[in-house]
Amino acid sequence: MATELRVIVYPPDAEGARRVRLDGVILGRAYGPGDILEFLRRAGLDPDDILLDDPLLIEWRGGGPAVWTPDDEPPTA
Repeated sequence: MATELRVIVYPPDAEGARRVRLDGVILGRAYGPGDILEFLRRAGLDPDDILLDDPLLIEWRGGGPAVWTPDDEPPTA
């Protein structure tokens, strides 16, 4: 999927939510991958065309799409 948009998903907070930002605008707090897809749908993207593991579209901070609690975070070096 070629796009100029840049999505950043921040590490999970104590409640298991991850803040989602698109081109500098906070879209909300996601509690799972479905929330991210919904945010991006509302931003005009087709969820059927989005691959959550696409590094050209989404920058995952504090773990990838499978990380939803602070305990799941990968260790930092």
